[in-house]
Amino acid sequence: MLGFFDPAAQSEIDRRFLAAPDPRRAEEHLRILTSAPHVAGTPEDRATAEYVAHRFREAGLETEIVPYKVWLPYPSEVRVDLVAPKGVTMHGPTPEHAGSEVDRRAIIAFNAYSAPADLEADVVYANFGRPEDFDTLAQMNVDVRGKIVLVRYGEMYRGVKPFVAQQRGAAGVILYSDPQQDGYFQGDTYPKGPWRPLGAVQRGSVGYMFEFPGDPTTPGVASLPSLPESARMPPQRSAEMPGIPVTPLSPEDATPILQNLAGPPSPRAWQGALPFTYHLGPGPARVHLRLKFEQAERTIWDVIGTIRGSRFPQEWVVAGNHRDAWAYGAVDPSSGTAAMLETVHGLGALLSSGWRPKRTIVIGSWDGEEWGLIGSVEWVEQHEAELRGAVAYFNMDTAVAGPRFGAAAVPTLKDFVRDITKIVPAAGGKQTLYDAWQAQSPEKTGEQQIVGVSRRLPLVRLKDDVPVGDLGSGSDYTPFLQHAAVPATDISSSGPYGVYHSAFDNFDWFKRFGDPDFLYEQQMARVFGLEIVHMADADVLPFDFEAYGKEIAGYIQAMEKRAVSELGKDAPSFADAAAAAERLSRAGAALTAAQRRPGPDVQSLNRALREAEGALLLNPGLPSRPWFRHAIYAPGRLTGYAVSVLPGIGDALEVHDAAEARRQVRALTEALQRAAALLEKSI
Repeated sequence: MLGFFDPAAQSEIDRRFLAAPDPRRAEEHLRILTSAPHVAGTPEDRATAEYVAHRFREAGLETEIVPYKVWLPYPSEVRVDLVAPKGVTMHGPTPEHAGSEVDRRAIIAFNAYSAPADLEADVVYANFGRPEDFDTLAQMNVDVRGKIVLVRYGEMYRGVKPFVAQQRGAAGVILYSDPQQDGYFQGDTYPKGPWRPLGAVQRGSVGYMFEFPGDPTTPGVASLPSLPESARMPPQRSAEMPGIPVTPLSPEDATPILQNLAGPPSPRAWQGALPFTYHLGPGPARVHLRLKFEQAERTIWDVIGTIRGSRFPQEWVVAGNHRDAWAYGAVDPSSGTAAMLETVHGLGALLSSGWRPKRTIVIGSWDGEEWGLIGSVEWVEQHEAELRGAVAYFNMDTAVAGPRFGAAAVPTLKDFVRDITKIVPAAGGKQTLYDAWQAQSPEKTGEQQIVGVSRRLPLVRLKDDVPVGDLGSGSDYTPFLQHAAVPATDISSSGPYGVYHSAFDNFDWFKRFGDPDFLYEQQMARVFGLEIVHMADADVLPFDFEAYGKEIAGYIQAMEKRAVSELGKDAPSFADAAAAAERLSRAGAALTAAQRRPGPDVQSLNRALREAEGALLLNPGLPSRPWFRHAIYAPGRLTGYAVSVLPGIGDALEVHDAAEARRQVRALTEALQRAAALLEKSI
């Protein structure tokens, strides 16, 4: 067991922890957490904070509810009226219903941070709203300027779609869920099956989180209630706020709009699953879009539980899950909250037996994640100084939507995650989770894991093992890794999940299709907890920098090919960067031997392992979006959730700036050399 001087003693701690998480108690947590819609900043959201805080205190954690004052405009009116052609009407959005009425406390379906609107325009169908889709429309002489574009969800983060549409001159965007992606084309719809019914709407933020996440009015500054108004940016000036209106519709409400478009038929790859030929427009379908919002700063509440470390209290192991939802949020995020509470119960059982972690454990129940990772971002910005001593951050979001386990991590922690799954029993079986994971790997099933958005396979595969993906964005690991350089992991258990961000992501759906016996909830609580316990108690930090250097070398090779393709003879040389990645890998390999046979100065070794990730921060950050400071990872500017590796270089290539690409290659090289030098000093 890498990292422990006495593996047998640690195995006994593991055994006691694994016995604690209970499926029935997890079911009760989920029932309570999903009893009412709880959008960030509402009284129902505050009630979930109180419930989580009570459970933290019950387990023996030092607990506080931390408020932040952030920009959350709620919808006061959302109307989409089909006003042409004559004789055809649609007045949306239609309230969601499927067998029973939805709680009236549920906020009407909307896209957070949309611009307000009172506009009427012809409609153009733009497929997924990707840059290449708009290029295709231009090639077909379909003009989107001044039009409302109808775009289906999928392929990339929803906030990139209005970003691209605005660049191309569109006046507004309507997003809809096509049954091809998550509806009847995939299988039976709720309540018969797990897929999206025709009347279900995908809500979600369209804030430009790829520019920066968190409160739109306080980039880089914690939005504490005491922060003076003079320190806040006017929302209309924020780079996170879209400049055009955006609103979502169900497939049912989108049908009459799409069905009444003329113009050329769409390219056949653009045809969805609705039972008619899709046309591009513009018109004769014409829509009147009316969006009004209660523009206001509101309070959100993080819940923070702490167990002080017995030997290294300044070294933090942080773990978290967000708590706010667009409606009931059974899968997203309450399955993660319920599992986290069972992890906390297990930590409490260890505390009751006399165990104390060597390092400080901090558990965060983040609020406002759905709006743009707000609660975690503000907390990280508030605690940047303390996080310089942080060892790792472990994330769960949509913990359970089915039986397929998956993980993503920085390369230093990929084997760490695999090793944890070799200890945890698989849900409902006698094999380990690792064995079950191997049996269901994408290579064997031909499938990718899906939890709301696709979990991409790793960009570089170093060995034939279960795939651990790379961290892009879309959940609360983002500020820890990409702003504060805290090594991170993210875990989930996925499956057919068609009700993402709708009012049908409720307890009944979860009990029918997600995890009827709550055995996967127990499994995820065990994995999450052992990540925390092992990192908090490790004698030597189990980081693999040899793997990190090799993966970065693979990124550099791919980026060099891209640069030559896009810049030709003006492409920068990557030789020094490749040499620096090799140096990091060699230092990591030498350090692995020291980790297995540590000498007397273990603390110096651990300090180097802890600080090497921080050496990869760029000062002052990416040139065009400085909130993101990591040299290796950021969200893609035109994908939003998917990872962009070597993002400084990638951003420069995106705009064909050869001089900036050369500067970013130098910055990457210097960052890799800093990290390698730190490790070399401890060998």
